[in-house]
Amino acid sequence: MTTSIDTSRLRREALRWLVLLTLNNARPIGAFEGPVLSVAQAEYPDCTALELRRELEYLHERALIELQRQPSGRWFAKLTRHGIDLAEYTTDCEPGIARPAKYW
Repeated sequence: MTTSIDTSRLRREALRWLVLLTLNNARPIGAFEGPVLSVAQAEYPDCTALELRRELEYLHERALIELQRQPSGRWFAKLTRHGIDLAEYTTDCEPGIARPAKYW
């Protein structure tokens, strides 16, 4: 039996957590995808806008963020109450997001 680490899954899940933390810091206003991408690229320098949009869409489908796709082509994201609760550790985190265990 071999155990292999799915690095792409780990990256996706960590990126989702990073997006949630970024949007939590952008509360109550929210943020355009550009600043969120800058934060993501600080952790993953090769992160692309397409990769970020894919994870934003995932978080939107889980009702953790609100997404506004503007006619100019820019995306604007804001945490929902479920996203805030997840970022503040007041609810359980389901699989798919690499939220670290609370140690404090």
